[in-house]
Amino acid sequence: MVQSARKKGDVAIDSRLLAEARDLKLDISRAAEDGLQRAIRAEKERLWRIENAEAIAAENAYIEKHGLPLAKYRMF
Repeated sequence: MVQSARKKGDVAIDSRLLAEARDLKLDISRAAEDGLQRAIRAEKERLWRIENAEAIAAENAYIEKHGLPLAKYRMF
């Protein structure tokens, strides 16, 4: 991951989660960043699937009708 400038921000976190994270000596900022990064990645993937649903369906229909291209060369 490329390091970028860090900026302070206010985030409301469930007090029980915060207490447990502190008890476990977790880096709360890093954990929040990691969780936010995963959420962003998942949302981008979800949006990409929606944007490309028509093309994905067309490709799946083609494969269903004609089989996999170059399938005769597969060794498994």
